[in-house]
Amino acid sequence: MTFADAYALAAALRGGRATAVDVVSSALAAIARRQPDLNAMTEVLASSALASAEASDRRLARGAGGPLEGVPVTVKDHIWLAGVRATNGSLAYADFVPPEDCVAVQRLRDAGAVIVGKTNNPEFCYRGVTDNLVFGLTRNPRDLSRTPGGSSGGAGASVAAGLTHLALGTDGGGSIRIPASFCGVVGHKPSFGLVPKEPGFKGWKSLSVDGPLATSVRDAALMLSVIAGPSAADDTTVPVDVGDVTGAAVSPGTLAGLRIAYSADLGFAPVDPSVRAAFAAAVARLASLGAELIPAAPGLGDPTALWNTVALAEGYASEGPLLASWRSRMSDGTAAIVQAGATITAGAYVDALHERNAYSAAWAGFFSRYDVLVTPTMQMTAFPVGRLRPETIEGRPVDPFFDDWCTLCLPANLAGLPATSVPAGTDEAGLPIGLQVMGPRWSDALTLRVAAAFESSRPPI
Repeated sequence: MTFADAYALAAALRGGRATAVDVVSSALAAIARRQPDLNAMTEVLASSALASAEASDRRLARGAGGPLEGVPVTVKDHIWLAGVRATNGSLAYADFVPPEDCVAVQRLRDAGAVIVGKTNNPEFCYRGVTDNLVFGLTRNPRDLSRTPGGSSGGAGASVAAGLTHLALGTDGGGSIRIPASFCGVVGHKPSFGLVPKEPGFKGWKSLSVDGPLATSVRDAALMLSVIAGPSAADDTTVPVDVGDVTGAAVSPGTLAGLRIAYSADLGFAPVDPSVRAAFAAAVARLASLGAELIPAAPGLGDPTALWNTVALAEGYASEGPLLASWRSRMSDGTAAIVQAGATITAGAYVDALHERNAYSAAWAGFFSRYDVLVTPTMQMTAFPVGRLRPETIEGRPVDPFFDDWCTLCLPANLAGLPATSVPAGTDEAGLPIGLQVMGPRWSDALTLRVAAAFESSRPPI
């Protein structure tokens, strides 16, 4: 028995048309079948998952249970899950076992979700591809010769391969949206402060958020509704009511009355021709749904240097102490990235935060004139495995340092904005292309609504 997405699966479980044990057993069988090819999983939790499924069936039998009761999910290796290794893709943490759950994980458990395993990420989540010296290389189920992206690459691959409909990932510089675009699934980067990310590793405290990768927009919204909300465990969370995110995705209605700005490149980014073509078709599709489409961008230029300053400084503060003992055992280029943060003084970091505040204010001003902005999620489709970056984009060589090829994702992290990636077509090789819907902070329900309306108007990849 198969289901279109987690939303339909949850309804079937509540209606007695499926059992959690059967559903979880099927997910575990799919993992066993596809793991040798994909290497998406770092831990498979078969025994605990089946025990949780049995408990879910008992709750469902008496008419109880949460909104995700009996639904299988995966959790990114980076995210803390009590009693299960969290290596962060690094030999330095190869034996680290968190003593407690991240709040988002606990909320998934409380909602009845069954955690079937953990998924792979690059060392310290630094890369837009997924490979490390602990677990190795993860491949894209759409084409095994291609990367699934990163850093939530195992999560994106697990959803695209149908191992589960839902995966919990993180996004500090596109790490949910890159694999969503490359793997042809949905990914939602929540507004900063909406979802607790503690307790957890120290890195990128002001940039990274936890959020869903999913089969459908309504799945992503369903997971978000479960994990969102303030927590005393995370003082960056804010008690803001973002409305009915699930309802917005399930019944998006007409887009009439919305002013949707669009830009293929934000005025600065190279974008491959196949992506530009798919994006143009997506804009036309949105216009056919009743929205007013206006070519516009904030005109703020390339944010890569600003993002790098913040990310490198925070990365050095977090991972710098490991250099003395682990430098020679870090993944390719990782030590250089960590070391680069040592050159950023406290004064330079504070100056960057000051510049970032102005940058965020400019985005807020832009969204006072438009409801959302759509762009391509990624400037290219998935490139071959074994590389850290594409060689060129639109014929321009790519800077070999860090992840400077993910520039359309960076504004949402710097300004704390919600951004939803939804499949928008394929290139000539059949590789997925994503559409990114960004909005003002706390407009998660709106970006999901626009993405859901677009999703329902086009055939699946």
